[in-house]
Amino acid sequence: MPSNVLVIGCGAAGMMAALFAARGGARVTVIERNHSPGVKLSITGKGRCNITNACSVNELVSNVPTNGRFLHSAFNYLDSSSTMELFESIGVRLTTERGNRVFPASDRAQEVISLLHSELLRLGVRIHMGSRVGSIIKQESGTFILECSGGRRFMEADKVILATGGASYPRTGSSGDGYKLAASLGHRIVPLRPALVPLEVAETWVREVQGLSLKNVELTSPTGQEFGEMLFTHFGISGPIVLSLSSRLRQSLEQGSVVLRLDLKPALTREVLEARLRRDFAVAGRKFFGNSLGDLLPSSLIPVFVKLAQIPHERQVSQITKAEFERLSFMLKNLNLTVIRQRPIDEAIITSGGITTSEVEPRTMESKLVSGLYFAGEILDVDGYTGGFNLQIAWSTGAMAGNYAAREN
Repeated sequence: MPSNVLVIGCGAAGMMAALFAARGGARVTVIERNHSPGVKLSITGKGRCNITNACSVNELVSNVPTNGRFLHSAFNYLDSSSTMELFESIGVRLTTERGNRVFPASDRAQEVISLLHSELLRLGVRIHMGSRVGSIIKQESGTFILECSGGRRFMEADKVILATGGASYPRTGSSGDGYKLAASLGHRIVPLRPALVPLEVAETWVREVQGLSLKNVELTSPTGQEFGEMLFTHFGISGPIVLSLSSRLRQSLEQGSVVLRLDLKPALTREVLEARLRRDFAVAGRKFFGNSLGDLLPSSLIPVFVKLAQIPHERQVSQITKAEFERLSFMLKNLNLTVIRQRPIDEAIITSGGITTSEVEPRTMESKLVSGLYFAGEILDVDGYTGGFNLQIAWSTGAMAGNYAAREN
């Protein structure tokens, strides 16, 4: 008889697990506490859904700083190329952008959710929304009994896949229920921490430019650098390059503050930048210094920069000293931001920590402690950088868990 597989969670990992289990011939039921599928998936990539990153398996692994090697088999089972083929086969047209980031051509995460949901229904998957699993009991017979809310008190299954997500963005239903369920079955939970999260800085001037988005800038930390877009907030900094750096700064911040260097003109060497400044200042002539930076900086950043450069706003450009000129050019390439902490986990995009990978078989995603129990997605202690890597983790682990759960013992 086909396996009776119960998937807890109808997010990215849960839907992929259900899809592969159903394709493997299992009778599949999905339980979701929200009243619609893919709630967190709907806000990924600013609502555009960065489905994956078009790169090799080794590159996927290298972009997962937490337990990346554990995912080698899963990424081989469903790599980014196969993922793209799968989505195109169910009707999602794709486009690849800078950094090999893959998006639906429609720029709509909801299209991805809708087509995945339709494919599950086509395959006969039963989906129960608005139902929460309170407990899982493994019986001596080998089957599982689940106590649920939402009018279905008890359900029985041969196999169970936990794909309940992490603890970040709790408003999307990521309540941490899955960790409690796994712990009740004997699994150890690595302490939860925020990953891909905005950063608080010591500099108070950032409040004066909150809401300002900078494109094509470079942010350097002691552990690496990122090029792209960032955003100033009332507490510090956010945006794609900040989120990527946040994962690399986690251990350093445990020891104290970390100084980042912001290069506002990364396309120009210091020498080329100074030559441009000299030309601009020669044209500006008798202009006040504060009125001469319009072609160089966003308007909201100019008052802050004038203050930080310690050059009086009313100083005529022609009267700027050599030391002031050098200080200005240096700051344009080396604006310091002192990170004091990460924002809370409920503001993070991804959760770091979760089910310890040492208790999960990497070639199947099955628990080493409880036969018939599988894990997929963010509930595992794995997290990647921005750029489609975290969704690829969800797709790959979900596919592998679903495939092996569908197999008869």
